[in-house]
Amino acid sequence: MRIANPIYDSTFKYLLQDETAARLLVGAILGEEVVSLRPHPTEFSVRIDADREADPVGHPPPANLTVYRIDFAAVVETAAGGRRQVLVEIQKAEYPEDIMRFRRYLGEHYAAPGNVTVSEANGRTRALPLTTIYFLGHRLTHTEATVLKVGREYVDAVTGERLREREEFVESLTHDSYVIQIPLLPDRRRNDLERLMGVFDQSRRTADRHFLEVDETELPARYAPVLRRLLGAAGSREVRDAMIVEDEVVSHLVRKDRRIAEYEQAIAEREEVIRRQGVELAELRRRLDDE
Repeated sequence: MRIANPIYDSTFKYLLQDETAARLLVGAILGEEVVSLRPHPTEFSVRIDADREADPVGHPPPANLTVYRIDFAAVVETAAGGRRQVLVEIQKAEYPEDIMRFRRYLGEHYAAPGNVTVSEANGRTRALPLTTIYFLGHRLTHTEATVLKVGREYVDAVTGERLREREEFVESLTHDSYVIQIPLLPDRRRNDLERLMGVFDQSRRTADRHFLEVDETELPARYAPVLRRLLGAAGSREVRDAMIVEDEVVSHLVRKDRRIAEYEQAIAEREEVIRRQGVELAELRRRLDDE
């Protein structure tokens, strides 16, 4: 079965816009039932340099390209009947500025007045606890875990005792995280979660990198809506066009990063020349003073 590549922002957005598919995906990662979903797409514009090549038909490159960065929020009902806010983000390529973007978006959700729940018993308002899920297109440095869970523990720092009860103050100000390392997914199908994550496996890309060739029999039947949604994305002209635009943006950013690296190298070399000239000048002055 050929599906649209969900590592693309446009495909990922299309997938999460389907409530059933989004519940299955988020619920599989958390192991919990999702009762409602609220997507929060954030749009930004990237200006492409004039030296960008025209398309094969010869059309001139547009002055601006606009793509979606996927910021997705879901309200999750826990086994104990509580609720928390889940943030899902996907990072196709590794850019240093993405870390700060993730932090800014996280801070916005901590501060947002709407991310609260009201007690039916007494009408008291409290902040929804947060959990983050990051799909990374690059590997972490020190772990081979395909799906990394970063969970908090309550520990008495004096006695070392692990505490069972959760505190509202702590839950409102700290959070758990899940990190999916997409490059580690090939050939790892040890449980249903890894089988589902296999739809992100980039080793299954076709000659056209916008699509993946997957074996639908590998996936548990209950996740069929996820495959159907990605199959629908493959047939969507709007999604396909958006993936092409995203490739152009990424290519532009790569070229920009390369130019910045070249400038930084040139500056570093120039600074080294200036430093050496300064040392030589100081030595010359010392000799003249000695004379």
